Amino acid sequence: MSLSLYDLFISMGLFAKAIVVILAAMSIFSWTSAFQKLYQILRSQGETRRFAPEFSRFLQEEQLDGAIKLAEKQKKSHVARVVGEALSEVKPLLRDRATITAADINSVERAVEREILIVSAELKRGLGILATTGSTAPFVGLLGTVMGIVNAFTGMAASGGGGSLGAVSAGIAEALITTAFGLIVAIPAVWLYNYFTTKIDFLSVEMTYTSKELIDYLIKSVGSEFGRSIFTKEFQTQKASQTSGPVSH
Repeated sequence: MSLSLYDLFISMGLFAKAIVVILAAMSIFSWTSAFQKLYQILRSQGETRRFAPEFSRFLQEEQLDGAIKLAEKQKKSHVARVVGEALSEVKPLLRDRATITAADINSVERAVEREILIVSAELKRGLGILATTGSTAPFVGLLGTVMGIVNAFTGMAASGGGGSLGAVSAGIAEALITTAFGLIVAIPAVWLYNYFTTKIDFLSVEMTYTSKELIDYLIKSVGSEFGRSIFTKEFQTQKASQTSGPVSH
């Protein structure tokens, strides 16, 4: 006669029940982390899709003040945060109509790198739960299986070896269910971890590419009100005078 999962759980020993409860808690934590991460990524991508066209239009029209204000308003977009950090470095110079030098560009690059590291760390927060669940849940289930089989054979030995095949099979089935439950918990966690890792890598590429494009824009075309040819000439002069190598951008 087949037993339902509930009946099988009720018939389990205390140790096996503890293993099942631990696996259930691991599953709840992993799925909660996955839904939070999915919401965070989808929200960031949605705001970026709304931010990017308007930001590009401001740059094409050389309205840097508008671009700065737009980036400052976007707090959830990963791209907006990075380019906003870059513009915040040159914001005082832009408003004071000062000349932007190669040292200022280097400062922008360092600010961008710091912000990319911060945003990437925020995006990766919580993935450790999925990684831990995916790697340890099968072993937690296997622990329950091993102890269940030990108990089954111990009971068989205590009865003088006269236990029926049905009794032994019931004990082994009770033991194996914890391994099955461990795999049920681990497999989705591994899938979700790989999915989010790939998505975060893609977002990191977006942040890096956009920041490099903005830095190139600042080098080549700061804006007509600052004298584009004067800035370009000065920057190239400073760049050529450096003996340690070219300015990275």
